[in-house]
Amino acid sequence: MKRIISVLMLSVTIFTVAFSSPALAANAANGAAVFKANCASCHAGGRNLVNAAKTLKKGALEKYGMYSAEAIIAQVTNGKGAMPAFGKKLKANQIEDVAAYVLEQADKDWKK
Repeated sequence: MKRIISVLMLSVTIFTVAFSSPALAANAANGAAVFKANCASCHAGGRNLVNAAKTLKKGALEKYGMYSAEAIIAQVTNGKGAMPAFGKKLKANQIEDVAAYVLEQADKDWKK
């Protein structure tokens, strides 16, 4: 019986790790460096120099359906409107890190 429980617990652990969301593995600290090098020229401090209404502030992200790692990853990867696509310039994990950083900063209202 103990062996069955141990095998079951191990299976649950492996399943959980194998199917965890990639955003959970993202590193906001790395995202900060990638953001600074690639995004800050238009989005410093969570602003948007091209379209002032569409900032990276939490309220704007929620309003425009962008308050999720998946939405930010899609936007950064594929671009949209005036925003260029970074999918060929950045690696997938770098884009995930940027998404984690943007969400973290949005939650802090872009205050350090």
